Amino acid sequence: MAGQEERRCYNLDHGGVVVATVRDGKIVRVQPLYLSDDDAPSWKIAVGDRVFTPPRRSNATQFTISIRRRVYASNRVLYPMLREDFDPDKEDRKTENRGKSKYVRITWKEASEIVAKEVRRIREKYGPAAIAAMMSSHQMWGYINASYSAFTRFWSILGYTEILNNSDSWEGWSWGAEHVWGFYWRLGLPDQYDLLDDALKNSDMIVLWSADPDATNSTYAAYDSVMIRHWLKELGKEIVVIDPYCNYTAVRFADKWIAPKPGTDAALAAAIAYVWINEGTYDKQYVETHTVGFEKWADYVTGKEDGTPKTPEWAERITGVPAREIRALAREWARKRTMLGPGNRAGMGGACRAPYGHEWARMMVYLQAMQGLGKPGVNFWSTNTAFPSWEEFNFPGYVNGGMNVPGIAKQVYLNPVKQKLLRTLVPDALLTDKRLSWRGFGFNLGSTEQQFQLNVYPLPKPDGAPIRMLYRFGAAYLCTMPDGNRWARAYRSPKLEFFVVQNPWFEGEAKFADLILPAATNLEREDIAEWNNGGGASGAIPHGSNSNAHRIIVYMQKCIEPLGESKSDFHIFLELAKALGIEQEYSEGEDVEGWIRRVYESSDMKDVMPFEEFKKRGYYVVPVPENDVSHRSFATFYELGRGLATPTGKIEFESRSLAKFDPKDPERPLVAHYIPSWEGPESPAAAKYPLVLISPHVRFSFHSQHDGEKNPWIDEIPHHRVYKDGRYWWPVWINPVDAEKRGIKDGDLVKIYNDRGTVVCIARVSERARPGSLHAYQASAIYEPKGEPGDPASPELGGCVNALSSLRFMSKNAHGFAPAHALVEVAKWEGS
Repeated sequence: MAGQEERRCYNLDHGGVVVATVRDGKIVRVQPLYLSDDDAPSWKIAVGDRVFTPPRRSNATQFTISIRRRVYASNRVLYPMLREDFDPDKEDRKTENRGKSKYVRITWKEASEIVAKEVRRIREKYGPAAIAAMMSSHQMWGYINASYSAFTRFWSILGYTEILNNSDSWEGWSWGAEHVWGFYWRLGLPDQYDLLDDALKNSDMIVLWSADPDATNSTYAAYDSVMIRHWLKELGKEIVVIDPYCNYTAVRFADKWIAPKPGTDAALAAAIAYVWINEGTYDKQYVETHTVGFEKWADYVTGKEDGTPKTPEWAERITGVPAREIRALAREWARKRTMLGPGNRAGMGGACRAPYGHEWARMMVYLQAMQGLGKPGVNFWSTNTAFPSWEEFNFPGYVNGGMNVPGIAKQVYLNPVKQKLLRTLVPDALLTDKRLSWRGFGFNLGSTEQQFQLNVYPLPKPDGAPIRMLYRFGAAYLCTMPDGNRWARAYRSPKLEFFVVQNPWFEGEAKFADLILPAATNLEREDIAEWNNGGGASGAIPHGSNSNAHRIIVYMQKCIEPLGESKSDFHIFLELAKALGIEQEYSEGEDVEGWIRRVYESSDMKDVMPFEEFKKRGYYVVPVPENDVSHRSFATFYELGRGLATPTGKIEFESRSLAKFDPKDPERPLVAHYIPSWEGPESPAAAKYPLVLISPHVRFSFHSQHDGEKNPWIDEIPHHRVYKDGRYWWPVWINPVDAEKRGIKDGDLVKIYNDRGTVVCIARVSERARPGSLHAYQASAIYEPKGEPGDPASPELGGCVNALSSLRFMSKNAHGFAPAHALVEVAKWEGS
């Protein structure tokens, strides 16, 4: 329209690079980035007379295309907000009112002074270890504003009890597969280099086991990989999906769907191995030269160890999969060159986030090793990684440390407080006086042996103290952590004297805070980052950007000024640093552009484009050298027969690392076993709660970041939420057999319940869910109990299904969590 000023700015979200159109200071449109002729050319892969090449755009997700709705959401926190019945000058903090109280607006000066005063008080009275700070697993995209950057630098200067994140999407691979083939720096996951080329040219079949690449998109990769599955079908590759739920990938691409009972996947794997051993259809030479301990695995599978052969008939009784189907799958797998995709990124997956998920993950490595892992067409690949990519071009990922790493910061600060606490133990720490213990150090990226490190909380004085203050940074995860009601009770504990939340939206933990600090969204601040780059060689997902068709590095341009009085995360910590007298230590005299420039200068970007040009242009596409074949790790391993990060350098059917630690652990034995799940159909608790609720990663949001009131466009997708009686309900899929027994019809409101909670959802009656199971994605952003927050008997209306799962450790010595399975019952809900 005439007289209106319009401009375009470039930005980056979990689900892709976008171009935002700004008109008269307001974002009016968000679109995918389309590459120009000036950008680096796209790669090509020739297969016979076919040439495959990607479209020249960022295939952004629906939740990323709708991010302007998050900016203008009705539940934005636009000003510092103080709980109305919280008085920092009084000893009675009225913690029992958290989750119910209203809030009053205060100034930034008041907010920063309250934080500074409380930090000083608690440090003086209890010691610095009494202050804990915790981040989300994920937050809005950016490098300077990321939790490992601004957040970590600020709190490391002060000293605090670090809440260690667990490897929440990798648990079984981290605690299991790592002991078979190393890969501790990848949390048990394998390298993913050059496998698209390998699969298109050499594979005959793809087995996707507990994997839904159409939904999980290789974490941050958006929809770039969808075309791969179309290419596979065009080339006649067979696709088999193994999942209790007929997931999105199965519906669109599978030639065969196999649905084991939840928690029984390891029994199915053992039966497949039985067929191969019994019929002699495994790669004997490879097993002889590239592995150790196979005879012990064979003893277990054939029944020599325990008198029970793991036949398909044995597995049928456990898994519900007919023995004939198991035998047919095993024979087809052995006959064809097969890629195995066990979860997202050739790892992760719902089956590894379940009780004893480490046994399934170990068996996945066993099976591919039995078929010659690393030979052409035989590898781990979930159809959503391994695009050609120039990995040697250096640019840091968000877990590399940002403002607190050498080469970027002039002064690096190490947290002086020795005390740590594992994230999943936070409720116990705030609700009990028990001395807590666990093994491992968060993501355990230092070594495999780091898993065996014993930790305790609280440490004796002066090194430790019970937590009295908690600072919560980033996206809400009240509905992604197991036993959400216990978390709610913990946030209301009188032991927690001061609770701060830094977040753009009034949701999740923010409703329990004493003080809410309003963070700006990624469209309201400057930053720098690479799409889908989580971290370098020391990070959890090095070279993760090869899950994208193009490597794209973005100068994240500020599209609009922050709404209200919200501030970027960098500037929030700057305000607090000023109030605490550590401004110079925190900022080193730089504003955010100065830190962006430092990151730029530390990378290879400085060699390809002047900084001012990059800032103005907004992005850079990293070229792929012609005929580049790099990092053929498993091909090299296959040729040399050595080189893995295990004690023997080979694949270990019998784990040497576990033998050093606890050779008699019945829940993680030296050779992987099928162990009945404590939240599965063979559990004694199934007599009371006969259905297994499966809660994998959500498709139409990124965890909780795009769900709920802040993005109504996503709520309108009927597979995400369903509108009824004036609100959007979280859907749960139930098989017609189970629905009929309970008088449930499609569209009914139902309550899913167990001893840990009651969650109201809307029923989707469908044969996509196998009998005996329910399917509801995790990651609602809404926690809305009808009664008292934290009360298991209070119906929760937002769809917080992980309130029903257990905080119990995965197994005795594997101290990860298992949120994907929960034993429940379901009935029609008669409430309003």
